[in-house]
Amino acid sequence: MDATEIPYKFLANAASPQRGNATAAVTAELRRAIVTLELKPGEILDKGLICERMGVSRFPVSEALARLQAEGLVEIMPQRGSQVSRVRLGEVIEYMLIRKALESEALRALVATKPAGIVEELRRNLAEQLKAARKGDRDMFHALDLEFHDMLFEAMRFERIRAVIDSARANLDRARHLILDPRRLSATHTEHAAIVEAIAADDAEGAAAAMRRHIDNVTAELLAFASTAPQLFADSDRLADITPLFD
Repeated sequence: MDATEIPYKFLANAASPQRGNATAAVTAELRRAIVTLELKPGEILDKGLICERMGVSRFPVSEALARLQAEGLVEIMPQRGSQVSRVRLGEVIEYMLIRKALESEALRALVATKPAGIVEELRRNLAEQLKAARKGDRDMFHALDLEFHDMLFEAMRFERIRAVIDSARANLDRARHLILDPRRLSATHTEHAAIVEAIAADDAEGAAAAMRRHIDNVTAELLAFASTAPQLFADSDRLADITPLFD
């Protein structure tokens, strides 16, 4: 590290007079940094430097790391410290398959009931996605991508389906960040647009098929990326078994 570089400069200060609030703030900020890959898979975490940067004592940092371990984002190694967990490819692929089944079928129900104004709201989101894609703003695009799917879930009012998918969101979002290059930003926008146009046309089968294609494309690109950067994944040895499912 360069002597002039500020350790963990991307982390926001989380000082708080209340311990509980400090723990929640540290957890949220570390989760954000891990999901956006500012803290990379396999990176060793220096608890002392994190405390110094975030302006908190060791307790909220220790509690935050324990919570993030429960989410599968951090690995705590007794007597050796903590590190950002490597992405578990098998788990991500399993949840992508769950998403494909649930979201594509749920879209059929959305087309059948189509709440007033939903198409216009989705198109506004698409317009913002396009702006972010053209600027190469990965973080903004990712936020709009999440909003797009949240809008669909809110319109469908399928809270149990949403809860199943949200339970794995942090690791899914981290995996998706790995492939957010300019080409994927543009492709995701195009795939989202196909979903919206099918909804607008009352084409339930078309909307479901467009969602399946979108998720399959993202999954296939993630598998291709994993083959080029196996060190970021905890189970890259499973690639040979998983990849044929998406050929």
